[in-house]
Amino acid sequence: MVEDIRFEVIKKIANTRFKYKDLGKIFSLDSTSPPSVFVGSKLKYPLVNVGILSPLERDEDAWIYDDAEFWAQNNFGIRDVVNLRENLLNSRFQSNVTAPRGNNGRFVEMAQELALASRPVDVEIELTKKVGPGFKRDRIVMPQGMAGQLKKARITGNVKIDSKLDKIVNDDIKATEAVEFLYKNNFSEYSLSKILSVGVLGLKKDRKLVPTRWSITATDDMIGKKLLESIRNYKWIENHELFFGEFMGNCYLVMLFPNVFSYELFELYLPGSSWNTGKEIKASTDMEDFYGRKDYASNTAGGYYAARLPILEYLEKEKKQASVLVIRIELPTYWAALGVWVCREAMKKTLDRKSLKFPDMKELIESTRKIGMIKFGYDPEKIIKKSKILENIKTQTTLGKWA
Repeated sequence: MVEDIRFEVIKKIANTRFKYKDLGKIFSLDSTSPPSVFVGSKLKYPLVNVGILSPLERDEDAWIYDDAEFWAQNNFGIRDVVNLRENLLNSRFQSNVTAPRGNNGRFVEMAQELALASRPVDVEIELTKKVGPGFKRDRIVMPQGMAGQLKKARITGNVKIDSKLDKIVNDDIKATEAVEFLYKNNFSEYSLSKILSVGVLGLKKDRKLVPTRWSITATDDMIGKKLLESIRNYKWIENHELFFGEFMGNCYLVMLFPNVFSYELFELYLPGSSWNTGKEIKASTDMEDFYGRKDYASNTAGGYYAARLPILEYLEKEKKQASVLVIRIELPTYWAALGVWVCREAMKKTLDRKSLKFPDMKELIESTRKIGMIKFGYDPEKIIKKSKILENIKTQTTLGKWA
């Protein structure tokens, strides 16, 4: 089944490329939006580029160009995703985040409709200039496809919006409350970040466009903080637990310790991986204690929040709390950066596996070392020795025995 889906996608992309091999002559399209909208962050804020993403022609399966969860569930490879994203057209226009005017104001309204739509929508696109290349690596956002300057755009199909979403958009409530409500009503973090980015959530006087890279991390963080309100009151896990897994060259070792919640992430970029073209291993780390962070995790960036969310969802499901030490190993097989969705889905796959349970910290750490070497070709001993979480746990244990 998975191979059939991948084969159909590859065949469809190949046919489209053949039909549109002279991309420089494309000025208009009759297409279908996945639906997806991208708000850039490269202009001088509060100006942003807003892009309507669409394939080169009408496609009843347009959703597949923007469905990271589907890619992960069906084990798409890096090349599969790159091919999909390279065949999207990012029809862009500039707008002020708070006060879109004139024709661009109408474009913003259209972009909002597309982002709110519950299924793909037919659109007509006309560009002012020829299409340019689009694949650029980014730590947080997906590749956005070929770029073109939008001249005219029109929705030609019916836009269906979920009734719960429609209610929230018309309510005058804080964005955090809106995200919480929609998340509880089975809106994924992916759809929520898109909705947040197009400026339709929050108090009406404060609404504005949000660059996509910011909205992704903000969504992960808002949901995570809400989950933590409950998790901090749960009992500790009974055993020391270890999860390990891999997706698209992103490997995770996740250690859970019976203790109050805290979270520490180490990211290791092996030579030849997407973020390390050198010959030495590169590393970064961020953490938070029981009370959380007050500033942005700038070292590991969006990957910190994307990996944390599935962990918090797991703890909420188990109705437990734990101190969590995570080691991410980025292998050379991760040759193209695709955004933090890879971290999120790799963590989900890791936590879907059955954990190994140990009676004490020593056995957990020793097993983590062995699995790191055998499965991923890396001994995490030096990283483990630098862990602030482990140091805190050891200190707390010593104080407990003294008391």
